[in-house]
Parts: sequence; C-alpha cells; structure tokens
Amino acid sequence: MLKHLGIIADGNRRWAKANGLPKIEGHKKGIETIEELVRAAAEAKIPYLTFYVFSTENWDREEDEIKYLMGLVEARAMALAEKMAKNNIKLSILGPHDKINPKLASLIEKAEKITENCDGMTVGACFNYGGKQEIADAANIALETDGKITPETIRKHLYRPELPDLDMVVRTSGEERLSGFMLWRAAYAELLFLDKYFPEMTGEDIKEIVKEYEKRNRRFGK
Repeated sequence: MLKHLGIIADGNRRWAKANGLPKIEGHKKGIETIEELVRAAAEAKIPYLTFYVFSTENWDREEDEIKYLMGLVEARAMALAEKMAKNNIKLSILGPHDKINPKLASLIEKAEKITENCDGMTVGACFNYGGKQEIADAANIALETDGKITPETIRKHLYRPELPDLDMVVRTSGEERLSGFMLWRAAYAELLFLDKYFPEMTGEDIKEIVKEYEKRNRRFGK
C-alpha cells in the first residue's frame, strides 16, 4: 500500500511561460492543482500526501514573485484549511517560520489548528523548508535533549515527526533530482519523474502513480 506520497511541485513558472502567461499565474494554477490532487489522493485512500511548495533556496527569486506567492498563500490558507476540516483532512506544515512575515506565520498556525483533530488523511506542505536544515535542527535537539545523536534520536526530532517515511517521491517538469526534499524520510523512497509541469497534473495522475508504485519491488537493501 502506498502510505506516504511526496510530490515536488516543480514547473509552475515554466508552465506559465509556455502558455504565454505571467509567472504569477503559474503559482495560482499550482494552488488549484494541489486541491485537485488532494481530492484524488483522498479517493485513492492514500493516508499521507506531502507537497514541496517553497524551499529555503526559493527566497533568492525575484522580490515581486515572492511577494505575490506569499500573498497568495495568505489569501488562500484559511479557506483551504476549512475545506480540509470539512473533509476530515489534517494539514501539517513542515518548515520554520523564521523568514515568514508574522501575519502569514500566524495564519499558518491557525490553519493547522483548524484541522488538528481531523483523523483522516494528512496533507503536508514543505514551506520555507530545507532538507539539510531539518536534519541539522533535529541533530541539535537530539544532542541537547537526548545527549547523543543516533538515527533514532534524530528521527523523533524531525519536523512533524508523526509523518512516516516516504514510500514514493514524484517530481514534475522533467527534472530528476530531490533538491533537498525530505532527505531523511526519502532514504528508501521509490522515485518517479514526470515529464509535465506541475499545473498539468490531474487526479488521473494520482491513479497512475498508485499503479506504478504497485509495480515496484521494494527491498530496503535486503
């Protein structure tokens, strides 16, 4: 069973360019795509679905683009959370709030709070996230609280440690790399690279991903 699916949502800007649209329209369509994929994953009974939406490296993009993207998240966060709550879907954000403006950080916390008692599917979003930083942060906490660094002590101090390891990682736009996405949890994940931009994904892709996963022979080094 595909328990935890991770999607690196890549290609929003290139999709917009290919369709003669401003970059910001790609991000807007990307949000709509996330909603569609969540619905499809819920129908497929995938318990955990995590998206890589904004990395720590993405702060180096143009200021106007970042401002628009943050405004888009700010405008849609509560509505998305309320919709998830109605469908018994829990929202879990992975990443620190250090670079996020206080208003948006507060909205994110409220959005998570709305869904905290939902016990159906869990949707994660890596936002202001870096895979190496997550491991470094976990190691520092492990050393301080447990007195030693081991795989077990690091694992329990990862961001949102209740999320299980990834079973499959899907990246769109034809790129074939992880770019720091959940490095610890992706250690034995199956990889699938799609030659389409993220806004081009539909619910049918989720069905095909499940079929592809079921073909894989996971040996975990055995």
